[in-house]
Amino acid sequence: MTATKIQDILFPAAVVGSMPRPDYVRDLIGGDVPLSEADYSRRMDNAVRYIVSLQEQAGLDIVSDGEWRRKSYIGVIAELAHGFEVSVNPSDGRPWTIVTDRLAPKNSGFIAREASFLNAATSRPFTVALPSPGLLGERMWDPVRSKKAYPTREDFVKACVPILRQEIELLAQENAAIIQIDDPHICLFVDESVRNSYDDVDAALDFAVAMVNDTVEDCAEIKTAVHLCRRAGARARGEASFAGEYSTILKHLNRLNVNHLTMEFTTAGSGDFDILGKLREDFGIGLGCVSTDPGIIDSPEVIVARVERALDHIGPERITLNPDCGFAPGSAAKISIDEVYQKLKNETEAAKQLRARYS
Repeated sequence: MTATKIQDILFPAAVVGSMPRPDYVRDLIGGDVPLSEADYSRRMDNAVRYIVSLQEQAGLDIVSDGEWRRKSYIGVIAELAHGFEVSVNPSDGRPWTIVTDRLAPKNSGFIAREASFLNAATSRPFTVALPSPGLLGERMWDPVRSKKAYPTREDFVKACVPILRQEIELLAQENAAIIQIDDPHICLFVDESVRNSYDDVDAALDFAVAMVNDTVEDCAEIKTAVHLCRRAGARARGEASFAGEYSTILKHLNRLNVNHLTMEFTTAGSGDFDILGKLREDFGIGLGCVSTDPGIIDSPEVIVARVERALDHIGPERITLNPDCGFAPGSAAKISIDEVYQKLKNETEAAKQLRARYS
């Protein structure tokens, strides 16, 4: 199935990217058992085949590799470039990748090789995600330890753009159906407390959007997406989420030069679906209509009802069904994979019901 054929499927069912990591995958990534490079590759390849097969069995139209090969979902940048130091964040004890030296290409194609394997492992279209430059700046620049290499956070963000763009060019050669930029950083600005921490909110948002646009520049032949996420940490680690409606950042969203926006709509405070009617008409919408909160399993009927609320504002041909977010916020988050499997089955059943009504 090709990227073109995705457009022929009404209400395609998809995932955002990450899938829960069972203990054996965490052990494999963590190097708990010394392995040769060949043994590690064989075991990881088999693990990825399993998570792809799970999504196929659930009935998804668009799959991912669960991002299982990545030690960190945003720390993957350290696989692509020299200049980073992996240490421990003194504030919470978690692994912390920070920039301490000037960036230089290191392992170009690390993410593209994920896509190459997916090409052989499935006949279905697949999504591959990369962190946005703004997100990397938010999480990986430190005003003390990074300053010698990059005096300002903005300097570091700009340096990330060519590294990410090169990976996108390689991904395009591997026939990735959707190349997705994960950008919860932009969604921070829906929160009034975050906005108040900036001297010039519009300038900060303009910069974040410009960096995404620079990253996908000259990618007109590729389907590009931005995932707008606000609660990844809150789901599994008890962190604060960011309250506020998408309407707060509407004008900036409409400046994103991508084909597709993936947005959350299962949580209180995200705003009404009428925001969809105010977005550019050429945007496809990855509609977050399946909760990723542990313990909450939306029925197909609940999912259908959410999608039909969206249909009051945009046509069915623009909608892809998605969970709100990835299912594994943080590389060590413990989420029930069987629960996620049931959520995905309900998502695909909802897609079938919607096609029966609207095809």
